[in-house]
Amino acid sequence: MKFNVSGKTFQNQLQAVSKVINAKNALSILDNFLLKVEGDRLSITGSDQENVMTAYMEITESECDGEIAVPAKRLLEVIKEISSQPLTFVINDDTKEVDIRFLNGHFNFMGVDAAEYPLSRTPDAEAKTIIFPASIAQKGIENTLFAVSADTVRPIMTGIYWDIHEGDITFVSSDTHKLVRYINREYAPGFDASFIMPSKPASILRSIIGKDDADVKLTFDSKGAVFEIGDFILSCLFIKGTYPNYNRVIPTDSPFSLTVDRVSLLNALRRVCLFAAKSSNLVVLKLDTAGINITSQDLDYGTSAEENVSCDYEGNKMTIGFNGQFMIEILNNLHDEAVVIKLSDPARPGVYSPLKQQEGEEVITIQMPMQVL
Repeated sequence: MKFNVSGKTFQNQLQAVSKVINAKNALSILDNFLLKVEGDRLSITGSDQENVMTAYMEITESECDGEIAVPAKRLLEVIKEISSQPLTFVINDDTKEVDIRFLNGHFNFMGVDAAEYPLSRTPDAEAKTIIFPASIAQKGIENTLFAVSADTVRPIMTGIYWDIHEGDITFVSSDTHKLVRYINREYAPGFDASFIMPSKPASILRSIIGKDDADVKLTFDSKGAVFEIGDFILSCLFIKGTYPNYNRVIPTDSPFSLTVDRVSLLNALRRVCLFAAKSSNLVVLKLDTAGINITSQDLDYGTSAEENVSCDYEGNKMTIGFNGQFMIEILNNLHDEAVVIKLSDPARPGVYSPLKQQEGEEVITIQMPMQVL
């Protein structure tokens, strides 16, 4: 097997696929990329058993079709050093010897029989397919990924919930301290369905979309999904389980409203949080029509901080506590100059939203309060 590739393009596709390969794999074959030549097209595949990523690229002077598994770490290191020039791959189909030739030399190492590489899963006959703008998936993941739980005790909370309706696609995530719901109505799927996508393939999908703005073709059944976008295919298994009824958690009656410049509040929180107790990150907000008084203290070290931020507040005077680091995460992921925080009492969640929602979109985040001693 012999073919020529552009070094830079090959490096870009390798780096994209490498995101799916784990640092340590139960199967040693998964430490490799699977390279497959079909005509004038090369496919590069990586897998961690649950997720499979394939990138395609054009090649020239291909002598015959074939496939081989190549050590991922070694190939990445090698291509990084010679990516600025055209490369020629010469692979001995019998011995699995790989020879990469470049302008002033060559690298030689051993590959692995491709027959050992596990096949990717194929959706069943009852799978559903939708084709929608890539921006919908990108916005949905960007708005929710930060709130995914890292606690594996409740696996269903470690992924993004795709709640597909006839007229919209809703993305939800929660770590029980905060919950995000992002609704996009730019595309109408025409049916109802749902699944929980693990955070790893969600993050990989977001990176693929950054490289190619084509439409996304999503094919899914009860066990997993296949995303096709441009020169990339990503397949993943879903998290098993039933996602909680997120709409029941979102308060519908929060009469008090706080409107504040997002950056001003964000910067104030960053400063005040420096002096909050590391165990709780508690910050206390005292609200009235004059503005927000933000305080924190760490009794173990005898430190404290206080800062005032101007705002428009409609409601009764209130003192409420929140985890300051969670507030910072939420504000970092609300993309508007001003945010609205709706409240009812110190024991009920705060509801965050941008002052101006984007057309065809709706995003809200709720945060559970903390007890103020």
